[in-house]
Amino acid sequence: MALVLCAGIDPVLVKTRQLILERAGHTVIPALDEEAMLAACEQHLFDVAVIGQRVSPKIKRRILSLLRELSPTTKVLEMYLVSTGRVLEDADSWLEAPVAVPQEFAERVAALAEKP
Repeated sequence: MALVLCAGIDPVLVKTRQLILERAGHTVIPALDEEAMLAACEQHLFDVAVIGQRVSPKIKRRILSLLRELSPTTKVLEMYLVSTGRVLEDADSWLEAPVAVPQEFAERVAALAEKP
């Protein structure tokens, strides 16, 4: 399974995503701020990074930029709200939040991890 970075600003959402992904067999490293994300990227080469929907557009772009620099093979899944829409046009995939079926989230992450 995949090694996943779960970036977000809401500890409850990040923890929920972590639990969903771990139940699906993935290993998850949570990051609630830029410092934690940088430390995680220095220690691990992630298969997939999930960027939460509550992260501001500016910070989403910063996270994507850092990921592309520090871990260029990492696939990026942007979570977004209908009201704000997609921010990261060059992400690898997008998923509207909240996800109606949590399994869909885990399946999307697994599919991204399998992409070359």
